[in-house]
Amino acid sequence: MIRFLLDGEVVTLEAPDPTGTLLDLLRYRLRRTGTKEGCAEGDCGACTVVLGELDGDDRVRWRAVNACILFLPMLDGKALMTVESLSQGGRRHPVQQALADGFGSQCGFCTPGFVMSLYARAIGAEGTEDMPVGDVLAGNLCRCTGYGPILAAGEANPPRPTPADPDLVAALRALRRTDALSLRCEAPAREAFVPRTSDELAAFVAANPDARIVAGATDVGLWVTKQLREIEKLVFVADVADLRTIEETPAGVTLGANVRYSEARQALARLHPDLGELIRRIGGPQVRNAGTIGGNIANGSPIGDMPPALIALGATLTLRHGDARRVLALEEFFLAYGKQDRAPGEWVERVHIPRPAPATLVRIIKLSKRFDSDISSLCAAFVLPIADGVIGKARVAFGGMAGIPARAPACEAALSGRPWNAATLEDAAQALRQDFTPLDDLRGSSDYRLAAAGNLLRRLWHEQADAPELAHV
Repeated sequence: MIRFLLDGEVVTLEAPDPTGTLLDLLRYRLRRTGTKEGCAEGDCGACTVVLGELDGDDRVRWRAVNACILFLPMLDGKALMTVESLSQGGRRHPVQQALADGFGSQCGFCTPGFVMSLYARAIGAEGTEDMPVGDVLAGNLCRCTGYGPILAAGEANPPRPTPADPDLVAALRALRRTDALSLRCEAPAREAFVPRTSDELAAFVAANPDARIVAGATDVGLWVTKQLREIEKLVFVADVADLRTIEETPAGVTLGANVRYSEARQALARLHPDLGELIRRIGGPQVRNAGTIGGNIANGSPIGDMPPALIALGATLTLRHGDARRVLALEEFFLAYGKQDRAPGEWVERVHIPRPAPATLVRIIKLSKRFDSDISSLCAAFVLPIADGVIGKARVAFGGMAGIPARAPACEAALSGRPWNAATLEDAAQALRQDFTPLDDLRGSSDYRLAAAGNLLRRLWHEQADAPELAHV
């Protein structure tokens, strides 16, 4: 049984399909048709809703998410608001009024999603902190190109965080579970497990190595909505609190596997600004508010944006099987396309990213056809310690250049121990042809990727040529 709050009222779902989506529940059972179905893959934002959960005992953290790829077990113990929630007593919310007054709705199909994203910003929801309106709306698509009035409506409603409603807090406390939740659906035959601790998770996965682990569902959700795949056994891990920790020390940053992109952004930006900028360009806010860094690593995508940066920085993974743990370098985790160094029943528990040493040039660059919400053509990460004009042991990693995110050993050899000058960078650019033979696809040809990767190395020199002491790195 799943229980959640909708506008403060408890909704109970008996034996729901664990791969049923919130979007279908809203439109076909609850008749909240303001939430629209657009892409069904988390790209267009037409289905945006706002989800709240307890943070401690007296605070509610709100975040905008895509209803189309949010599975029903992920609602348990949460508070939900849809576009219908905003108009009370026939009065529009100020965000809705600003859109109406400024003619920010044209065909109107996308408008509810824009309203909910702007509402999330107005209440200071997670993922909107210090973000301009354009960035907050990067996960919402207007096909009528009415962005001007929409942006103006957002500017007219600056963030005004409000204290949590005590009644809502009390209601969420009443829904809070302290034990694991097991769900079974007879037709279709599916089962799900929702642990509350990492020990419960470890025991379940060790006993059920065939279970599909789901964190934010930003990838697995598409298996269901686009590929129509049948998943018979799932384990939902988003509510495992001890996997949502962020630890910052002089040695670096350690993230639990459940830490969402939006939660990690500020800590990683403090580690290095390029990491924060990279996260800014991963999906839209709704995706970053659901997807986890650990989940992105575990699914082994060759075009995931975070792994190349973390590999270059020397990140390590902690893998767990039952009560046993092992630590390995992130670069060793990726073996081949679709294959990772993970035994059955073993899962990613946390990732540690070392802090770059002083006088180290760190540069992380994503190339894609669109600035926002686009898959990389390639993603490059350079970590170059430089002392007295000489490059130390270089670390260079790329995504999108091979079947896995990987280091570039020939390029690193052409950089390490060499003078910091244009000739060295040129040699390193040429050496990339020894490291990679990229594939041709819709995001770029093999020749384009090699040329672009080499140009990124040359760009390093031109960016830093006027700063010989590298004082700003």
